[in-house]
Amino acid sequence: MQVQPYLMFNGRCEEALEFYKKTLGAQVTMLMRFSESPEPPPPGCAPVDGQKIMHSAFTVGESTVMASDGMTVDGKPVFQGISLSLVAKDEAEARRLFDGLGNGGQVQMPLGKTFFSPAFGMLADRFGVSWMVVVMQDPA
Repeated sequence: MQVQPYLMFNGRCEEALEFYKKTLGAQVTMLMRFSESPEPPPPGCAPVDGQKIMHSAFTVGESTVMASDGMTVDGKPVFQGISLSLVAKDEAEARRLFDGLGNGGQVQMPLGKTFFSPAFGMLADRFGVSWMVVVMQDPA
């Protein structure tokens, strides 16, 4: 069994995919626009623009994240009570990822040394998605 996050971007999904490709090296593995659906979506599930993304999947490292432009609350994406966590191999990679995701976003906890990691920080990216970036300490 797997648990995979599914993010709803309310019309900004394509922009988010491009951002994650550039920032995280994400690879888009599936993309379907509302105009390509063989059936009409249920009422209230689709944006007016048929070129918006109905479903997509992308990988970051070994993880898969799915995303869409549909099914948002009150027309606004809401990413509350959840964070995506990126495990960086070293402090330099953590800094690169943190700075990239933070471009246009909001730092919640600056990247720095903690008792459990040589580099840990939290932020919300420009789309409001919360991220934690961490370097795992060797258990030596």
